[in-house]
Order: sequence, then structure tokens, then C-alpha cells
Amino acid sequence: MKLFKLKLVVFLVLLTGAFISKADAFEIVKHQPFYHDDRPSKDSVIKILAIGNSFSEDAVEYYLHGLANAGGYKVIIGNLYIGGAPLDLHWKNAQNNAEVYEYRKIGLDGKKERFPKTSLSKALADEKWDYISFQQASPKSGLFDTFKEPLPPLFNYVKEKATNPKVKYIWHQTWAYAQNSTHNGFATYNKDQTRMYEAIADASSKVKSLVPINIVVPAGTAIQNARTKLGDVLCRDGYHLDLNVGRYTAACTWYEEIFKQNAVGNTYKPEKLNGADALTAQRAAHKAVKKPFKVSKVK
Repeated sequence: MKLFKLKLVVFLVLLTGAFISKADAFEIVKHQPFYHDDRPSKDSVIKILAIGNSFSEDAVEYYLHGLANAGGYKVIIGNLYIGGAPLDLHWKNAQNNAEVYEYRKIGLDGKKERFPKTSLSKALADEKWDYISFQQASPKSGLFDTFKEPLPPLFNYVKEKATNPKVKYIWHQTWAYAQNSTHNGFATYNKDQTRMYEAIADASSKVKSLVPINIVVPAGTAIQNARTKLGDVLCRDGYHLDLNVGRYTAACTWYEEIFKQNAVGNTYKPEKLNGADALTAQRAAHKAVKKPFKVSKVK
């Protein structure tokens, strides 16, 4: 096994060149779960559906497919999109079978299709989803009391409609706003990024007390981790993620949580993202998966 790990280190360094150091390669080997019963199979197509808004757009629509492919996985990704949609609106739409979503779907080839006027039930029936995620709207993401009424019935509705008996459910932990954000919802947290992050972390840590979520994707913690290295540059408008390093950090977190593969060393990155920042994003995601409700400094 030691010889195998040594060979893997050499392989990773040669494969990724300047993108990753020998020390980082050893870190991958140290933490890589070589045998993981919960890891998706590379022999099948993994199907992921987000029930969300623009924050799920940032996290899953752009770079998750590339990361998965680089890791040897075949994926289909769906996002049920309504801008700013909170949990109670998703539940209302479910009750009314409302055809009000733009259903974005990224196929095996990585190309995105958009289907307007789609209902929750129609999207749930479209594929035998392996993973389905929920999230709260960003202004309410640190207010656990806003989860209590809509999330349990929405979860039960989705569970009843899902066609895969082995489907796993995800809670998407979103991120705190930039320190200079002018979003109206920032006032709820006294316009304090740290306070907002801590509220989000606390609320997301309690979700399993309401519904049997299988996975919490700590994208919010990953973004906060990346800020310890890069500064407050992860958002493009004060709350949505930067098109490159911000979105990539969130996608790396989704990748590692779902596929149980260390994001550090994945060879895929956005074309406009430099290697150093890509590695920071990967490290931030990896540290978030290890400690999902606490900020870890990225060196």
C-alpha cells in the first residue's frame, strides 16, 4: 500500500504540473478515501437535481459537470430555477403543481438546455435522480425558524414523487454576503458577514432535526474559507458568486461531498481561473467538507 501511495503521489505531480505541489499531492493521498462504500459508481450516470434559485445556479450549473468528468464520472445536472425563491414558495408551488420554474438541464455532453414553465412534479419525473437538493433563499438562510414550516412538507412531497428509491437528499448551505453588500436582506444580520456566516452555519447544522437529509454541502463554509486567503472577492455583486473563483469554490464543495473524492488535485478548472486561485478554491472546499460548520484558514 505504501508503494502504491508513493506511485500515486508521483503520478499526481506529473499529471498536474504547476497546478499542484508535491506537498498537496501527499495531502490528497493522506485524506483520499480509496475504499468508500458510499461513493457513486463510475459505471453509471449520476443524476443531480437542485430545487433552488440563483444560488443553486452559481453552485451547480457551470463547473460541477467538468469536475465530475475530470474525476471519471458521468453526470446529468438539473436546476429548478426561480430567482430568489425561498422554501415556502417551493412548497406553495408543489401544492399547486405550478408550472413556474425554468428547468435548466446539463446533459452528459455538458450542454445546457432550458425548459420554461416546468412544475416540480414534472422535473422530478424527468429522471431517476440520485441526489436532490433543497436550500433556503439567501436572506433567510441563517434563520432556522423559517425552515420549520415549509421544509418538512416539501421534503415529503419530493420523497413521494422521486422515482429512485435510493435517492439521497442534500441540504445546500449557502454563503454569507460580501462585507460591502447592499442587499436588503443583509440588514437581518446587521450587515455583518461573520454574523451572517455563523447564523447560516448554525441553521444548516440543525436541518437534520427537521428532515432526514443525507448530505449537507457546506458551500457557505467553503466560500468563507476561501476568503481567508483571497480576501472578500468571492462575490460579483455583493451576494452572487464571482463567475470564476467563487462559482468554482462552490462547485468543488459539491463535487467532494457527492463523489467522496478530494477536490484538491482535480485537473478541471475554468479557463479564466489561474492555477493558484483554483488550488485555493479546492483547498477551501476540502477543508469545508472536513469541518462544515466552522471556518478553516487556507494557506
